[in-house]
Amino acid sequence: MRSCNKLLAHFSGTVATALLGAASLVSSPAVAAPPCQGPAGTPAPTQTKCLTAVPIPGNPLRSFDISFVNPDRAEYYLADRSNSGIDIIDTHSLKFKRTIGGFVGIKLKAGTNVVDNNHSGPDGVVTHGRWLYAGDGNSTLKVIDLNAAVNPIKDSISTGGTTRVDEMDLTTDGKILLVANNAEDPPFGTLFRANGDAAVNTTAIIAKILVSNTIIPAGAGLSIEQPAWDPKTKRFYVSIPTIANNPPGCTFGPPNTCSGGLLVIDPATVKGPVTTIDGFNPATNTGVVPLTACGPNGATVGPHDNLLLGCTPNNLPSGITTLVINAKTKNTAVVVGINGSDEVWFNKGDGRYYLGASAFRKTAASPATPVLGVVDGTSVLIETIPTSSGSHSVAADSKRNLIFVPQVAPLAVVGAGGDTTTNGAAICGSNNGCIAVYEHDVDDEDDGDHGDRR
Repeated sequence: MRSCNKLLAHFSGTVATALLGAASLVSSPAVAAPPCQGPAGTPAPTQTKCLTAVPIPGNPLRSFDISFVNPDRAEYYLADRSNSGIDIIDTHSLKFKRTIGGFVGIKLKAGTNVVDNNHSGPDGVVTHGRWLYAGDGNSTLKVIDLNAAVNPIKDSISTGGTTRVDEMDLTTDGKILLVANNAEDPPFGTLFRANGDAAVNTTAIIAKILVSNTIIPAGAGLSIEQPAWDPKTKRFYVSIPTIANNPPGCTFGPPNTCSGGLLVIDPATVKGPVTTIDGFNPATNTGVVPLTACGPNGATVGPHDNLLLGCTPNNLPSGITTLVINAKTKNTAVVVGINGSDEVWFNKGDGRYYLGASAFRKTAASPATPVLGVVDGTSVLIETIPTSSGSHSVAADSKRNLIFVPQVAPLAVVGAGGDTTTNGAAICGSNNGCIAVYEHDVDDEDDGDHGDRR
């Protein structure tokens, strides 16, 4: 998303740094997670129940970014800037396991107590097997061996920018990785050769990926966001919050009147050192697809090659719906009643999309009302559940049908960027923030084609 409009969920806090060779693994005695009470105003009954709240030791959660689940390892990962590392939760026992340090942590804008999202980290995170890949605020990709008891960061690779490596995704075999430098101007992606199931790290850059200046003009402060891999079309699909001339005559604002696009990348055709991608080519199914009434952040692959895009009024003020687009045909469907998402996730275990909609607005003029959005596989909104004002991140364990939503600590505790509602404290049962764990019982349901991981 545009760096000036990044969701309120990217917060400020204390700064901690660690050198690559001294990356820390912080653990604490397992503490039983309290039951999740849920805030006032939670619809009753909901199909998605708040099961428990997992506390994170260390600094209260003031700033965090993307999260991810590896169901085969039964682990949840959170890019926790407040504690300068990746938090790991056991998704079977629902207990905190450890934090992998070695990241720049929170950086503040000069002379303020406001987070500098463009230079804070960790940010994006994704896993395959023993390997975890995470972006940092100094434009590096950290390669982490989850099986390593000490010094788990095996490499720190610069993408050549000066700002953070943000969201990312992997091919199904874990051998190709796409990451986004969202805050560069112009923004760019980097395609990596990744480790797959190998026991030794050989991660390396394949190519830098740019979008044509006619689509993302330099100097306009535009961005690229969450990639999603579709194994059926063998393409990466990347949300672009804003593109030029969509519709003709639109302006970047503020307020912005230009809708976004969907960048389609075939990694087999990317050649180094730099590949520039232009408008959409139906013959090759590559290029940038213009979207209508959507400024997307998140992207996730659901059933039947449908992608749900996390449209948000933070990018396009008039865009108050969510968009689903077919990866093959590019036909679209609109989901009414939900918007304002950053990270979005399709859970193949229950056939539902989950949306970290911390910037949800009922109308274009309404204030933000943070919720967890739940959409079924047919693109129908099921429910919205109140969350903290910082809950822009969501990930699901498809084997256990558990949904993980970080909650930020209250404003009165952590200062600027803290929860401006009472929702987070009610969910967590404390003022330190937590990871709320939701459960959707699917024993008596038949959800049909549950699609792919994300």
